Amino acid sequence: MGSTQFGNFHDFCRDSTLPVCNLFPGFSYTNSTGFTDSCHLTGIHLSGDKRLGNLGSILIAGVAIVVSAFLIWRSERKQAAVGRREMQVFLLGFIIIEICEIFTVGKFPLNNSVRIAFTGIHLGMIAATLWVLLLNAIVGFQLLDDGTPLSVGLMVASAAALFIGTGYIALDTGYSWTGFFDKNSYGPLNRNTGLYVLYQLAPLVFLFAFFVLETALVIRVLGERKPMIYLASAALLFAIGQIFNYVISVHICRGTSGKIDGALFETLFTLLSVVMVWVFWSSITEDDWPMPVTNTYP
Repeated sequence: MGSTQFGNFHDFCRDSTLPVCNLFPGFSYTNSTGFTDSCHLTGIHLSGDKRLGNLGSILIAGVAIVVSAFLIWRSERKQAAVGRREMQVFLLGFIIIEICEIFTVGKFPLNNSVRIAFTGIHLGMIAATLWVLLLNAIVGFQLLDDGTPLSVGLMVASAAALFIGTGYIALDTGYSWTGFFDKNSYGPLNRNTGLYVLYQLAPLVFLFAFFVLETALVIRVLGERKPMIYLASAALLFAIGQIFNYVISVHICRGTSGKIDGALFETLFTLLSVVMVWVFWSSITEDDWPMPVTNTYP
């Protein structure tokens, strides 16, 4: 990737429905200013000039929230499972992402300043939640006792730092608090190197490390093979979602005259991937451990 392309969101925003695109001046999903080769969602007309841009993504995000809440409840029942609290933190982060997605990717009719606020939270939570997922893989090696205030506290504190850093850059870009990001944001490339690293690249690194560590745990430490089916399924489903979002989206949009695009399928396949991650975690943890044997003395 050339230096002129690094940090450039123009092509992504032209061809895909991404939350980060809400931050760039002159761009909206109902106004193709600067994106003349793009296809933008027309959605459902509500009243006046208001439109519900992406009903499919909104509905699937709602399903994702319900499913994730169910998995949190199921995790609570696995009292002896390694990394139970840490997995619940990951699922809670995913729920927050899906709530934000209703207003950012789903294009629920909002004032632009409110949408920027949801976008900042959304991008921050993506970075933080995928960091939590990586830490879930590390927890599996039991370097620290899982579920303890130290383990959960370190996870939440480090994720909060990523959330605040990414969220601040996003909000400063959208609201132009300091003007630091204005020059590049207003340019034809819609460039923001900080968000490119924290929102595009870092989550991919976290995901790759998660799959590598979990593969090592299952094959080298546990000596199992079956859980790899679930892990590989999670990776495949996530990849399919990204292909829909970044590659196929614009073709779906044009083929349906802007009624839907790849974001709907990205939301669906991401949900399925999260479910498979949970199934994988559940398959390598124990629901019940034998009761400890205690000595009795006369």
